[in-house]
Amino acid sequence: MAGSSAQSSFRHQALRAGHRYDPSAASRPILVFEDVYKSYRADQPVLRGMSLVIERGEFVFVTGPSGSGKSTLLRLIHRTEQVDDGRILFLGRDVARLPDSAVPALRRNVGVVFQDFRLVPSWSVFDNVAIALEVIGLPQRLVRTRVGEALERVGLAGRGADPARVLSGGEQQRVAVARAIVHEPALILADEPTGNLDPQLAIDVLGLFEDIHETGTTVLFATHDRSLLDVRPRRVVILDEGKATDVPQGLAESDAMLDDDEFEDIDIEAA
Repeated sequence: MAGSSAQSSFRHQALRAGHRYDPSAASRPILVFEDVYKSYRADQPVLRGMSLVIERGEFVFVTGPSGSGKSTLLRLIHRTEQVDDGRILFLGRDVARLPDSAVPALRRNVGVVFQDFRLVPSWSVFDNVAIALEVIGLPQRLVRTRVGEALERVGLAGRGADPARVLSGGEQQRVAVARAIVHEPALILADEPTGNLDPQLAIDVLGLFEDIHETGTTVLFATHDRSLLDVRPRRVVILDEGKATDVPQGLAESDAMLDDDEFEDIDIEAA
C-alpha cells in the first residue's frame, strides 16, 4: 500500500501542460537539497553537506570543474544513485526513502538528457522516442500522438521513420530531448547535453531547452562550457570541493566569484 500511495502522490503533483501542479504542491519548491553528502572514496567526498533549493519553473545551470559532482548530483535526483547522508526532496518527498515500487513514478516526472544521446542506432526516430511511453503501457494511439507532438517540438516533424544512425549529432540530441519530454515531466535534467556538439549546435540545443522551459518545465542544465553560461543571464550553481555556490543573476554579473581560467581545457566531468 505504501508504494501505491507514493505513486499516486507523484501522479497528482505533476499534472500535464496547462495546470502542471495541483494546489497542494503550489507552494513547494520542486527540489530541496538538505545537507547532502555523497562520496565514492572516504577521503574524497563529491558532495559535502550541500544545501540548495530549486523553485518550480526555474532554469538553472549547474557548473564546476571536472569531478566536482555535476553528473552525480543529477543521478541522485533521478535515484540512479543514493545519498550517503542528508535528503533530496522532489515535490516534498524524500527521494532516497521512496519504496522501489515508487521509483518508476518518480522517473516519469523527471526527464533526463545525456551527453552521449543513448539512442538505439538501428531503431527509427519514432521508436527511440516511443519506448519511453511503451514501457508504461500507454495505448498505441496515444503513443503515436504524443511522439508526433514531441518530435514537432524539437524540430523533427516528419523524421519519425528515419533510422537514428543516419542523423547528425545535433539531430540525435534532439531525438534524445524528445524522448525526455514525451511523457511531459515536471523536471528536465540535462547532463552535459552539448558536450559532443560544435559551438553553434551547442547554442541551438541550449535554445531548445529554453523553449521547453518556456512551457513551465523546470530545467537543471549541467555543463562545463562557460560560453553557454554567457548566452543570457540565468541562475548558476557552481559545484566545487563538495559545496554549492549560488549565483542567482548568472556569471556575467558575478565574474569575481569564478575565474574564467578555471573553465579552460576542462574535460567532461566523469563523476
